[in-house]
Amino acid sequence: MILVDTSVWIDLFGRAKRHKLPPERLMELGTCSPVIQEVLQGLKDDHAHQLIKEGLMALPRFGEPLTAELFVEASDLYRSGRRRGLTIRSSTDCLIAAIAIRHRLTVWHADRDFAAIATFTDLREVSGARLV
Repeated sequence: MILVDTSVWIDLFGRAKRHKLPPERLMELGTCSPVIQEVLQGLKDDHAHQLIKEGLMALPRFGEPLTAELFVEASDLYRSGRRRGLTIRSSTDCLIAAIAIRHRLTVWHADRDFAAIATFTDLREVSGARLV
């Protein structure tokens, strides 16, 4: 299963469309509440907001309900990175990574935080314009 990060969704919904999703991979996509929040809070158009919300809510969701343990795991990721001289810029990315690690998901992203987290954890990640 592939957890699509906000950085990819924004591109897939935008005009530039650098990221490509082969139709046969659609059934492998999942999400989590922090990604849903990040995507939806950035949408200005009410109609687009409603359509995208329905689409995201139809995907398999992981990490629900969000537990205190997941937040502790996310904080541990941040602290572990910092001990290695890596500054993870987003605590939300740490939470998304903790969800992905716990559920053995691959994160598809365009965000250097996930690549950094993968260097010192079991996080499976793929970055790039095309999910192959």
